[in-house]
Amino acid sequence: MERELEGSVALVTGAARNIGAEIARAFAEAGAAVVINARSSAAEAAALVTEIESNGGRAAAILADVGNPNEVARLIAETVDRFGRLDILVNNAALREEAPFAELTFARWRAVLGVVLDGAFLCSQAALPHLRTSDGGAIVNIGGMTAHTGAQNRAHVIAAKAGLVGLTRALAHDLSSEGVTVNCVVPGVIDTVRVGAAPSHRAGRVPLAGRMGVPDDVASAVRFLAGPHARYITGQTLHVNGGLYLG
Repeated sequence: MERELEGSVALVTGAARNIGAEIARAFAEAGAAVVINARSSAAEAAALVTEIESNGGRAAAILADVGNPNEVARLIAETVDRFGRLDILVNNAALREEAPFAELTFARWRAVLGVVLDGAFLCSQAALPHLRTSDGGAIVNIGGMTAHTGAQNRAHVIAAKAGLVGLTRALAHDLSSEGVTVNCVVPGVIDTVRVGAAPSHRAGRVPLAGRMGVPDDVASAVRFLAGPHARYITGQTLHVNGGLYLG
């Protein structure tokens, strides 16, 4: 395949497993050096670095809480210290859980928004000085389909993911003069490893494509939007769901 990201450096938050890990693999395949961020999954992040390096790529794992401004500043600084630049930011880190609204505590509400929305704000702002010096600066936010359809027991997750869509559009305006594109990719029902039971909103949902998605379906879209062939695309929300959104 074309190594269209050769010489670029990408940071993927929440990348130790599932969709984030597949995005990191896709970037490495495209020739980018990849920083794999996780909050606490050190062993999984290290294993992914080893995998990428064994395939001839460049990667590093940096643990940091994206909801903490000081840790985000360190994350960006260590990324640039390690690889000399930063061209692509993928805001993927998230907490996904269910709770009836009447039982949803403010602490859980804040925890989810702190990772998903505050994390995207903090990482994007901290990365901007480096993205603006790149000739291919790109931010890709990873949204959620229920932010567009609604669902029970997910008010905190839906609010956070819906906020990402608004942030995407706002930053597309704010950063256009800096040459930085900003887009959002929204996965549908993706076959990933989760702790506990599958979310209730998935029950009985069959996409028009006739199958669940896999992480590579999402990673391919992110790779495109982060690459040189998508420089005329900004402020957009791309749904990757096999037609499920139409059902």
